[in-house]
Amino acid sequence: MQNALWKMSAAAQAQAVRDGDISAVELVDSHLDRIAEVNPQVNAVTQLLAQRAREAAAQTDRRRAAGERLGPLAGVPFTVKETTAVEGVPTTLGSARFRDLVAPADAPPVARLRAAGAIPIGHSNMPTLVLAGMHTRSELFGDTVNPWDPARTPGGSSGGDGVAVATGMAALGLGNDSGGSVRIPASFCGVAGLKPTTGRFPADHRVLGQDDPGPASQLLVTDGPLARGVADLRLAYEALAGTDPRDPRAVPVPAYGERLPGPLKVAVVADPGGHGVHPTVRGAVATAADALRDAGYDVREVADVPRLDEALEAYHRITVTEFAPTWPAVRKLLGEGGDRYIGMTMEQTPPATAEEFMKLMGAWFSIRRSWAEFLDEYPLLLGPVFTEPPVEPGLESRDRAGRQRVGAGMRLCSVTSFVGVPGVAVPTGLSDGLPSGVQIVGRAFREDLCLAAAQEIEDRLGVLTPVDPRRHSTMGP
Repeated sequence: MQNALWKMSAAAQAQAVRDGDISAVELVDSHLDRIAEVNPQVNAVTQLLAQRAREAAAQTDRRRAAGERLGPLAGVPFTVKETTAVEGVPTTLGSARFRDLVAPADAPPVARLRAAGAIPIGHSNMPTLVLAGMHTRSELFGDTVNPWDPARTPGGSSGGDGVAVATGMAALGLGNDSGGSVRIPASFCGVAGLKPTTGRFPADHRVLGQDDPGPASQLLVTDGPLARGVADLRLAYEALAGTDPRDPRAVPVPAYGERLPGPLKVAVVADPGGHGVHPTVRGAVATAADALRDAGYDVREVADVPRLDEALEAYHRITVTEFAPTWPAVRKLLGEGGDRYIGMTMEQTPPATAEEFMKLMGAWFSIRRSWAEFLDEYPLLLGPVFTEPPVEPGLESRDRAGRQRVGAGMRLCSVTSFVGVPGVAVPTGLSDGLPSGVQIVGRAFREDLCLAAAQEIEDRLGVLTPVDPRRHSTMGP
């Protein structure tokens, strides 16, 4: 049975550990065996925490034997993106410069998952410093391979977690998202992912206790989980939601809001901004819309989302302005070619003056208001995660055309991060052997509505993973 344990859902794994049907050590060992089998093919797990994970599992088993009540994620292994601190382990950010940057304490989301009983089993790969592109390729660890097709990117920047979860190396992944970095790898790898409302989960994105970042980094970056199924995503959401004194942004909002009168209205926008969408992606949105209609939702196609192009321009201008003073030093840390993605953005988007920046901050608030009004009428929005099927690795860093194509593809992810609302990516099936998917966006702090709708889609369209990596003669490390 041990060899099959990694195939179980996180909920089933935790229940089996709590009931004593399996030990937490057996569960961890099953995942370690799976990592040994497939990670050499996909290169998703970067720092394996085998001994630490076994010790944590043994402690879980001792607690159960003593009659203690175990948490909802008892014994469940999870990966942690290289951006996020695990106590006593380097937080490398994929950069050789930080290979020895040992974390003094768990980051708040890691601590919360541990408190629910989950066990970190390894760090996961990402683009160098999160800045080298959408494709998961780091200076320190190399390329991560999409298990469905090595000629396609697994996405990023939480691509290591997407691949680890999709292939069964971990039941859950902990990534972060400031414009699609959880939802895109979830969609490209055929799993589910949650970008929460800004302020829903506590976080600490300082590097080794240094100064806090500026307002864009504080408000755009949110930690979020990945899982093979929506029910497991819900368990992670419940564990991660809450407050922590290290993060005054996190607010004590209940994880579940009041019941809304039905049928719940869902706005459908397959081509946000009217910039074009691939037929496969349009078909995925239509399939998900039919699933929600079947579930009793009031599904309506609408003209567009609010102020998309204006929001994208403000997003890029604000982030470039905040980032510009540090760019000369940062680009030296990105390794050979790692500066191309951001470098093209910096060349195309000039930093704002102080007066312009203040106006941009006002526009940011105004755009958030427009979205709040839109979501007041339509509590949920159904749209694409990325407006193309998974693209080739490194397209965004190849040239300006590739950079613009990828930026356009992720536009709904970018704007929903900018306005701070939650989104759940959920698979809709396979097309030409590659995963397809959609996202459900909701009102601020109504992740519960997004998760419920995503569950209805999954119930009708199924779960795609775990998957064995496709072998290919030109596959990377």
